[in-house]
Amino acid sequence: MPRYPLLLVAAFCTLLTACTYKPAFINEYKIDIQQGNVLTQEMVAQLKPGQTRDQVRFLLGSPMITDIFHQQRWDYVYRYRNGQTDRVDERKFVVFFDAAGRLERVAGDVEVASVEDLTTPQNKSRLVDLGSISGEAADVPLPPREPPSLYRRFMNAMGF
Repeated sequence: MPRYPLLLVAAFCTLLTACTYKPAFINEYKIDIQQGNVLTQEMVAQLKPGQTRDQVRFLLGSPMITDIFHQQRWDYVYRYRNGQTDRVDERKFVVFFDAAGRLERVAGDVEVASVEDLTTPQNKSRLVDLGSISGEAADVPLPPREPPSLYRRFMNAMGF
């Protein structure tokens, strides 16, 4: 009879260590974290000197940082962390206004548009091909549908 408590302690220790061990091939899911303002090149290209604060806010959105000590400066900060690779992308963009509240200059990671980009009309529409079928492929009949498997029939009978 002395083996029974020893066996119980060994089983308990085995179960306890099984809860703490994680094999290397099991990876937990990590989400992608996106914070801040997403600024595209098209958004920044629409900025022109002399625009009001409301026009800049309409184009870029509300700034991430507005400092009461630097009221003529808006900071747009963007940070993206990939959950799978842990790679971090950061972008910073700063908008400066003059005393009258007009756009004076910008600085940061996103490039400002050139004069040619501002004066050249741009086509905003684009054609997206969702997959076209040729005439020969459209005439070929579809293969017959396979009957459901035993498992699928059981699940259908159960209502799943």
